[in-house]
Amino acid sequence: MTNAMPEPVTLPLSREEPFDPPGDLGRWREEGPIRPMLYADDHVGWLATGYSAVRAVLADPRFSAETPRLHPPISQRARVQTLAKLPGFFIREDPPEHTRFRRLLTGQFTVRRMRQLEPRIEKITADRLDAMEQVGAPADLVREFALPIPSLVICELLGVPYDDHDRFQRDSTTLLSLESSIEQAKGAMDNLVDYIRGLVTLKRAEPGDDLIGGLIATGELTDIEIAGASVLMLIAGHETTANMLALGTYTLLKNPAQLAALRDDPSLADSAVEELLRYLTIVHIGPIRTALEDAEIEGYTIKAGESVTLSLGAANRDPGRFESPDTLDITRQATGHLSFGHGVHQCLGQQLARIEMRIGYPALLRRFPGLRLATPEEEVAMRSNMAIYGVHRLPVAW
Repeated sequence: MTNAMPEPVTLPLSREEPFDPPGDLGRWREEGPIRPMLYADDHVGWLATGYSAVRAVLADPRFSAETPRLHPPISQRARVQTLAKLPGFFIREDPPEHTRFRRLLTGQFTVRRMRQLEPRIEKITADRLDAMEQVGAPADLVREFALPIPSLVICELLGVPYDDHDRFQRDSTTLLSLESSIEQAKGAMDNLVDYIRGLVTLKRAEPGDDLIGGLIATGELTDIEIAGASVLMLIAGHETTANMLALGTYTLLKNPAQLAALRDDPSLADSAVEELLRYLTIVHIGPIRTALEDAEIEGYTIKAGESVTLSLGAANRDPGRFESPDTLDITRQATGHLSFGHGVHQCLGQQLARIEMRIGYPALLRRFPGLRLATPEEEVAMRSNMAIYGVHRLPVAW
């Protein structure tokens, strides 16, 4: 680029509106799709906010996802990157190592297999709605509905006893909190790994028809690799969808015409899920990539060794890709959003998440047509202090 580069910025985290990305991201995107950014370790790298730029980096094999190469965009991120060196935590690996794990797991998450799970997900959803009705209003939608559904599903898929959910959810929360110390986060990760390794030992003696049992049966992974991959799927499998179910419901409550349309027209479920995924983009920080060699993206030269933080939220609100992107429209064809990433690291469990939301939102709204907030909006606790955005609690009545 021949134009003078703007001064490096720091990654903004505070949001002026609960459902919108930090305002600076959109303002910077208007100035250019990529700009210099100052990282927590004083590295001067880049921040990508434009849709085409973010998508291009995610698809480019010249950019690495390996933990040792990444610079932390905020100080709290450094401990997460340190912890993610766990064998089997393949989200932080490049090909061919990443490919090895992806190949073993892809068959577990095919569209066909996910659709076979639909009756079970419908039953779990109905049971949670029954339980929520029995608790009575006001009820915390997170605790009674949004968190149990994906937790139960991923536990059944992996072969993890749901009775232990308090334990792994507590450790997951500690890991994802931007306020946890290195020691706290390390302790949480150690707890999760030790717990899963214990299950692996049991399943080697008594194999089960579940994902952990399937990984054991391949004979290609060590116990620690199986534990690392399982911890990743356990965390990702319940944290992301749980926060989408809760935050998506809150968003619909704030947009009553959209809520009524989804409640009354089941055919809108697919487009509503895609639009909520685009509109909310709950990945709060990153992903991050580091250039393995000099690479030109959108006319900007990213030099070897420089990290790029990719703002999925800003990319999904890019008016160059989505018309009126700051408006929630559940009839929009929002396919092509980047909420599940793009390229070789695109979310492995995205079809499962879609099914859980496609079943969950309409079922909730039909069961409780009078659903409403049971607390003032200013008292809704947002997850601004977490790597995955959402709400900590959502008191509702009906």
